[in-house]
Amino acid sequence: MAEKKTVSVKVYNMAGEEVSKMALNAAVFNVEPHQQVMFDAVQVEQANARQATAKTKTRKEVRGGGKKPFRQKGTGRARAGSRRSPIWVGGGTIFGPVGNQNYKLSQNKKEHKLALKSALSLKTKNGLVVVDAIQFEEMKTKNFVTFLDAFKVDRKALVVVDEITEEIYASARNIRYAKVVTPDNVSVLDLLNVENLIVSKTSIKTIEEALR
Repeated sequence: MAEKKTVSVKVYNMAGEEVSKMALNAAVFNVEPHQQVMFDAVQVEQANARQATAKTKTRKEVRGGGKKPFRQKGTGRARAGSRRSPIWVGGGTIFGPVGNQNYKLSQNKKEHKLALKSALSLKTKNGLVVVDAIQFEEMKTKNFVTFLDAFKVDRKALVVVDEITEEIYASARNIRYAKVVTPDNVSVLDLLNVENLIVSKTSIKTIEEALR
């Protein structure tokens, strides 16, 4: 039996009405999901988004401690040269984070493409909605909510548009469960983290071109 080269999906307008059908490239939207590659992609995306903000002070950075705390001999105590010693309360920290850690990870292009195809294929089977065009004339949150309601979306959703115009940005920014991105910014983490994927027709073509 010949392998399918395309997958047929319905295309809707912004009111949620079916207007046509579209053939998706099966090599992008209907592959066998590869769990390990998707896991690796998520690890890379999360690591690369991490900032090295953790910072502790070393012995030389702690304030004070220039004076010897007590004389060398005759006190019965262990000798000490500075209050900044790591063994003293308030002293410096040994081997703590220094604020310049490099958490960057990488994944080769072939694997990253497979991870995106796998995540897109999962959404094609459950959660993908293709819209002929996603455009807003006014900057109103109400309009974007109405758009999502047309597809019964009330949980996490990723909306992929050709261009994030001022109207789209302003209309969607206050909706916590919706994230708007362009095709080149679609990530594996976002795809796996949402229940609904709404993509404009032209964005589908852009994604297919990038991943074929």
